[in-house]
Amino acid sequence: MERWSGRVALVTGASMGIGASVARRLVAEGMKVVGAARSIDKLQALADELKGQRGKFIPIKCDITKDEEVLAMFAKIKVDLGGVDVCINNAGFAHNKRLLEGSPKEWREMMDLNVVALCLCTRESIASMRERGVDDGHIIHISSEDGHYVPPDIGFHFYSATKFAVKALTEGLRQELREANSNIRISAISPGWVETEFVVNCHLVEDASAAKKFYEEQRSLSADDIAATLVHILTAPPQVQIHDVLIRHARQAS
Repeated sequence: MERWSGRVALVTGASMGIGASVARRLVAEGMKVVGAARSIDKLQALADELKGQRGKFIPIKCDITKDEEVLAMFAKIKVDLGGVDVCINNAGFAHNKRLLEGSPKEWREMMDLNVVALCLCTRESIASMRERGVDDGHIIHISSEDGHYVPPDIGFHFYSATKFAVKALTEGLRQELREANSNIRISAISPGWVETEFVVNCHLVEDASAAKKFYEEQRSLSADDIAATLVHILTAPPQVQIHDVLIRHARQAS
């Protein structure tokens, strides 16, 4: 990770779960990490926690489903830090609704965050890299195993569709970067169950106690496992494209 020391990483959805673990790990490795999320209080608490580390955590309040806020965030990063060298598209959300019970509003919310915002942050990150002549940058999407198969969890079928879109976008960007003779790399990480706030936030279970029981039964990974996988991707040799890592607990139930 030495070549990334002092460089700038953007992590979306950095206030909790996988995003917070990734931010902690990259700051420990000496990176300047811009953490973006809607909850500035949680981001500031993380910034306070990470004081004194090799790197630095810079919190930015941003709803990445709002285009103008994303563009303003990138403008601020340019002024304050020069630009983005690594973009971790981590923010994601699911409504636990069957396709036959869902609403257009809920579908759009998932699509706007899981797909459209991911594309905008990717576009702006690569524009930032190109503007500064950075040809070794990296885009990493935090996707899901649900982007590789349609899960039997019937409330997650539209969510699965958004993650299939991320899979297609990962390959599409690889092709466009290759056509441009760019050495900027694109990768995805597709985890199975990871113990975070996800199942509570999407109303799969009612509270933290039920979530703990659910994750134990599913044999889930930790958010730190995903952060370790992300570091593995970033430290791959320059000619190696780690395209999509499908990662599960060795004894995951389903």
